[in-house]
Amino acid sequence: MSHNPKKRPAETQEEAWVADEDRFVLQQAKKKAALRIKSGRSRPIDLLAVALRTIDPSRNGFDDDDGDDDSLVVNPEAVFEGLGSTQLEELEKEIDTYLALEKNRSNYEYWQTMKVVCKDRRRESQSTHAGKSISSVAKDLDKILGPKTLKELESLEKQIKQKLRSNEPIDVDYWESLLKRLSVHKARALLRKVSQDVMGARTKELFREQEEAAARLSQDIMQKITAAGDSPAKINVANLDPESSLRIAPSDKMLPIIDCRQFEDNIRRDWDRVKKAGFVAGRSANATSGAKGSSKSQDVGSGSAAYEREVARGMGENEEVFAAEEVEAMTRRPPWADQYEPRKPRYFNRVQMGFEWNKYNQTHYDQDNPPPKVVQGYRFNIFYPDLIDNTKAPTYRIERENGRRKGQTFAPAGEDDTCVIRFIAGAPYQDLAFRIVDREWDYSAKRDRGFKSSFDKGILQLHFQFKKIFYRK
Repeated sequence: MSHNPKKRPAETQEEAWVADEDRFVLQQAKKKAALRIKSGRSRPIDLLAVALRTIDPSRNGFDDDDGDDDSLVVNPEAVFEGLGSTQLEELEKEIDTYLALEKNRSNYEYWQTMKVVCKDRRRESQSTHAGKSISSVAKDLDKILGPKTLKELESLEKQIKQKLRSNEPIDVDYWESLLKRLSVHKARALLRKVSQDVMGARTKELFREQEEAAARLSQDIMQKITAAGDSPAKINVANLDPESSLRIAPSDKMLPIIDCRQFEDNIRRDWDRVKKAGFVAGRSANATSGAKGSSKSQDVGSGSAAYEREVARGMGENEEVFAAEEVEAMTRRPPWADQYEPRKPRYFNRVQMGFEWNKYNQTHYDQDNPPPKVVQGYRFNIFYPDLIDNTKAPTYRIERENGRRKGQTFAPAGEDDTCVIRFIAGAPYQDLAFRIVDREWDYSAKRDRGFKSSFDKGILQLHFQFKKIFYRK
């Protein structure tokens, strides 16, 4: 008698109920994560959940109006910075919860990547706390794998698996160690890609918003031109004041006079130029839609416009977007939080990269085969349009962990120490902190390396490069 493998209707119905319940729990978890971030009570798991929202086309579990909230634009790579072993252990357990609930394949892979990175950070944190150093073999493997791209790592992974399946005499322990360490570097590379996708998606959204704003403005101008018509209005010459022309400023008299058609052609030509450029900077959505004139609305509009102008400048030849936030800065509750709702300031930072021709690189590389690029400086642009007390300029400070002082180094040979740069502004803005390379700044006034620290029109700008170290050949 053959066994019938088909499921009974009751079993199928029960599985559907369980799937619906899991879907509901997942949606609620994501909504709660967004709410905690908006209210300034975020945890690392909330930031990772919301980062996924940017690259998940379905945005399952998030409200439609969340897309307009800049506090929900999170760089996942920054979430792990500054977390201790206990925090990482808790985060790993919370990641497991999302893994158990997530049914979307790409989202599931996202959480798997986060877990691998979390476990590796936790291992490093435990080793540091126990005073253990990384083995020389692990260091050698990291030097091999660290500079490789995701594509290169995937290709190498295939080659190693083929080698392990082959019958050729090889050092199996070495190749298995390399494969295990490769999985960690692959997860790190995936995390970097996700971070770039998140920031890229937000930049594209800004482009789209500004293009739509420009289209509305252009349409409004065209409608007014059309309504005016081609024929000049009839004027009663008897009512003209002959003295009025004498009161026109001399500079205004020098302005060129153009007819309606020419003005319309100029508008169309400028609009075509803007479309080709791909981005319209300047006017915010509030400004173009005629937002009502409280001072706060105007401040928000001007702050948005300043931010978008900075984004529109794009990247220099050796620049990249920099958003390595320290999560701890956002979880601190400021003393004025009961009086004002804390908010995260907007920012658009750049890191400057370049080649360093030290003795090792001079020996092993040349102009045709250059060494990996290293950090040479930063350009911080942070926007505070709504400061309660705008007579006090925001400040910044450098924080070094484990009692390390300026000039001291705890980093292994060939690596740089890092520190935290914290920006403090006061109500209603939360502190903002970033993990940066800790090297000596160049305070010279040279044009290409000029140090800049200023606060003007609600924008804090801190631009600096590191001192160059020259080596004799």
